[in-house]
Amino acid sequence: MLEAAPYSVELHLHTCFSFLEGASLPEELALCAADLGYRALAITDHDGLHGAMEFAQACAAAGVQPIVGVELTLAHGLLDERSGPVHLTLLAEREQGYANLCRLITLAHKRTRAWEPAATHLPADDPRPPTLDPADLAAHTEGLIALSGCRHGECSQLIARERFDAAQQAVQRLSDLFGADNTFVELQHNLVQGDTRRVARLVQLAEHMQLPVVATGNVHYHVRSRHRLQDAMVAIKNRSTLESSHRLRRPNSEFFLRPPDIVAQLFSAYPNAMENTHRIAERCTAFNLADHRDLGYDFPDFTRKEGERASSADEVLEVFCSSRFDERYPPDQTDPDLRAKARQQLKDELHLVEKHKLAGFFLIYRDLQEQATDVAKRVRGEGTVRGGSGLPPGRGRGSSVSSIICYLIGLSHVDPVRNRLFFRRFLNEDLQAVPDIDLDFARDIREQLILQVYKRYGHEHAALVCSFATYHLRSAVRDLGKVLGLPAPAIDKLARLSEGGMASSVRHELATLPEFQGQAEGPMWAHLMDLAEQIDGFPRHVGQHVGGMIISSRPVVELVPVQPASMDGRYICQWDKDSCDDARFIKIDFLALGMLSLVEECLELIWECRGQKLDVSTIAYDDTTVYDEICNGDTVGLFQIESRAQIQMLTRTQPRNLDDLAVQVAIVRPGPIVGGAVNPYVRRRELLREDPNYVPAADHPLLDELLRDTLGVVLYQDQVLEVAIEMGGFSPGQADQFRRSMSRRRSRQAMERFRSSFIDGAASKGVSRRDADNVFEKLCAFSEFGFPKSHAYAFAVLAYQSAWLRHYFGAEYYAALLNNQPMGFYAPHVLVGDARRRGLQVLRVAINRSAARCKPVSPEQILLGFETVRGIGEELARAIVLEREAHGAYQSLPDLLRRTGMPRKAAEHLITVGALAEFGLGRRELLWQLGLLVPGSGFRVPRSGFGDTSAEASHKTATRNPERGTRNRQLSLALPTEQDMVELPDMTDWERMVADYGLLGLSPSYHPLALLRHDLPRDVLSAEQVRASRDGARVRTAGLVVCRQRPGTAKGFVFLLLEDETGVINVVVRPNLYEAQRSTIRGEPYLCIEGTLQIHSGTLNLLAVKATPLGHLTAEAAALPRAPERNGVPGNPHDKREAASAELALATPASRDFH
Repeated sequence: MLEAAPYSVELHLHTCFSFLEGASLPEELALCAADLGYRALAITDHDGLHGAMEFAQACAAAGVQPIVGVELTLAHGLLDERSGPVHLTLLAEREQGYANLCRLITLAHKRTRAWEPAATHLPADDPRPPTLDPADLAAHTEGLIALSGCRHGECSQLIARERFDAAQQAVQRLSDLFGADNTFVELQHNLVQGDTRRVARLVQLAEHMQLPVVATGNVHYHVRSRHRLQDAMVAIKNRSTLESSHRLRRPNSEFFLRPPDIVAQLFSAYPNAMENTHRIAERCTAFNLADHRDLGYDFPDFTRKEGERASSADEVLEVFCSSRFDERYPPDQTDPDLRAKARQQLKDELHLVEKHKLAGFFLIYRDLQEQATDVAKRVRGEGTVRGGSGLPPGRGRGSSVSSIICYLIGLSHVDPVRNRLFFRRFLNEDLQAVPDIDLDFARDIREQLILQVYKRYGHEHAALVCSFATYHLRSAVRDLGKVLGLPAPAIDKLARLSEGGMASSVRHELATLPEFQGQAEGPMWAHLMDLAEQIDGFPRHVGQHVGGMIISSRPVVELVPVQPASMDGRYICQWDKDSCDDARFIKIDFLALGMLSLVEECLELIWECRGQKLDVSTIAYDDTTVYDEICNGDTVGLFQIESRAQIQMLTRTQPRNLDDLAVQVAIVRPGPIVGGAVNPYVRRRELLREDPNYVPAADHPLLDELLRDTLGVVLYQDQVLEVAIEMGGFSPGQADQFRRSMSRRRSRQAMERFRSSFIDGAASKGVSRRDADNVFEKLCAFSEFGFPKSHAYAFAVLAYQSAWLRHYFGAEYYAALLNNQPMGFYAPHVLVGDARRRGLQVLRVAINRSAARCKPVSPEQILLGFETVRGIGEELARAIVLEREAHGAYQSLPDLLRRTGMPRKAAEHLITVGALAEFGLGRRELLWQLGLLVPGSGFRVPRSGFGDTSAEASHKTATRNPERGTRNRQLSLALPTEQDMVELPDMTDWERMVADYGLLGLSPSYHPLALLRHDLPRDVLSAEQVRASRDGARVRTAGLVVCRQRPGTAKGFVFLLLEDETGVINVVVRPNLYEAQRSTIRGEPYLCIEGTLQIHSGTLNLLAVKATPLGHLTAEAAALPRAPERNGVPGNPHDKREAASAELALATPASRDFH
């Protein structure tokens, strides 16, 4: 029993998961509570349990009893339906109470999204704040303790308005709902004017109603100094500034976790209020969220087929795998040794499955695979090219690819035995948790599969895992800068020029950016730095995990609250993957992989263009011409091997088979890079080509055989486990725990806990402390992220397939690539440039030829689709095509407008990109005609009576904006415009390019550098000329910056990709040059780089010594819109250098910048 200290239990506390309200992390509150002597803490975040598991784990680690609760927002009071929203505090006493708490929170979120049937608001108002209908309380009160609420509770509000009788009635209704023993009148004293009187009146009320009172602190931060951050967060939440949000903020700084003796003094007149905190805490010991067994989670049962009903799950799985074994390994077509190894691995895996009671788990995946197969058939269509492509519904990724059971079920497309994959990372003797199985699907199949799972298990038994968008540097600068009233241009400049990363680095950025020299001394900028350091990593809002889903035999809504996602028909639970892992939930990962969508669409386009049906599973994986392109670094647009760093590596490692390609997929990752594996591997690979007898050595002889396939270095996550077992003496279970610690937040700290065990184990095998420490450091590097070999191999197969399709079916591949953006490393304009350099012609949108999406019109030509034009969505694009197919080609602009009813802005965009060129008028003349035909930019031309192919689209538009369908309807007449037409000069090439980049994001006809080439000095070389130069040459080149990178693993070096009309050049910027010219290098879209050429093993780099804005070199200032100077005074509205021209924004396609 808890010792009855004067006051050592806090029952009303908000963490940062009371989004933009609580100003402390759960861990900060737990540690502070332990330091202050608190015995128990209750988390009562607003309308959610998003941080409850993290809070419970933090409290358990700090030796503090965690209590789970919530501060619910009721739509109105129990007494008065016109009262408006009120707060009510609920605490879970036992498991049933926790289940009811989850259900009530789920109900409170029921109408927050406009797509829900019960919602009454428009999508523009999404999401609405969660509120619970008080009528829903009655069915869900068992096991809950109710506190009457804070100052915004119904009882306190009635007391404040001197409505004592009404307060009595409200408390009586609360008592009737929860029972007198479970209802407490909540007292809060934060030294706010009126608190003393209100507390006295509430005590008087409780005595009159014979109800107990309880003291709480309404804690919003762990230390007093955080009140400034809490004020700022409230201003952010209300889209206000600190100056204009006084009435919204807390009245003082007394809402911190106060020392128990201070609280005891405040409530010394009411000892019962403090004693009751201990009684409630004692009652709540019956449920502990930190102990996952209290939740009662269980995986649902699998579907039993005919003949399986009398068999155990282990027997069903063994029989099923045996029936599939001969299909995968036909006796007459399989090498006997391979078949024997496969049989032995299956026996080993089934033994482990039986030991860990996982047969039902795998059979659930059998059910899911069958559902995925049915969904894929439905999405692809019967008798279609996709339907007959032989492609599996999805593909496995991650460590599950190493499992022969997963291979036999159909969850993986890679033979784990033939490819020597290590399955004990996935299954081992000491397995502590259910293994992860991740599945990739084409985007459209994944979306339908998620809906199918909801349909199969029900919305109460299935939910997607959530994620939290957290504060980093740029988001913190923008949000906090606004509430502090700092100049908007200065905030934007700081966000743009900063390196990104942690919000706590704002102080460093302000100190190093020349534009902000002297700014940091200002009081508001000092506040920005302080607040940014405090808000770093705080959750800002709830998002959806990329693919994780929970299914449960017990209703999920009794295990964790569920709320609707932004996407129609999707529901997410309120825990992220780490909290779900702590709860021992089994997370199924349905991941959308754009490359799978691309491959499927590419096969369709090949059939449409060439009449060939392909099965990519049967292609040759040893095609030397395909590998030649890969080894030459010609990999733009390919899966996983297209990045700047990958291209640099490919020319040196020269992969010639799938094993090599798997290494290539895995090597350019933070784990191997930080672990120092990359350069040794590349050097050893080069030495091995020079001398086939060369035998590379690992860091210790113990590891030579283990790391033989990767030339003595650790490249894969599997090897982390193997090294921990072989050198550190870990058991397979310890090694798996070590590996799992890599994937959690603050993973480096989690891995450090294993250091002493590893060094001791290594010492017992004769390894020196120095060598063991060195190896352990390299293993810890994988906390930065690395791939298991099975995952790398699965991706290597897809990487090769993408390379093969691009080589033999280039037009179809690039069309599918453009249709499936965004994905990959490069923006569409770079992909189009690469397609042109490969001999393909990209044709601009044509009103009577284009489809909705890009398509090949010959093996050498790609025709852009209507959807590539900004403002022409899928709906309108489809309507244009359907109308044309139904009633023939469009004859003129008036004809197009009448038949499609498109908005003026959409027509304007089509004209501006040249899509209506075949109507015989120039772009400016068509824009003139458009102005004669339609009155204003918001007008939609009503469709004529003939042709109803876009009726659905018009109906949807009219439903969204009924006025638009009725206003000025008489203008649907075919009025003549010839008498008002004028001859106008057509756009210049530069203007057309500006229009292309602004509305297409690419230009099918022009590159800026081609148009500027004659204006540049002759010593400014093209990319083609640079590639022809000698090693060590001093050169100048210019181009459009298409990518900027400053990886955390690169020790301050910056990498740029500079593109002109002839290709791309990789530029390396040293840290000192970057710091001296950061504004130019980060902010200028067009650069001239002067530097020294470095050519090594086929890899070309330009080592920059000077960077100049390209506009400074042009002979005519008007030739290129000049970028704004970067050394103006931030936020000075009179400094013309602060304003970039609108033309520059349109003339510059977006770069893809990664950090």
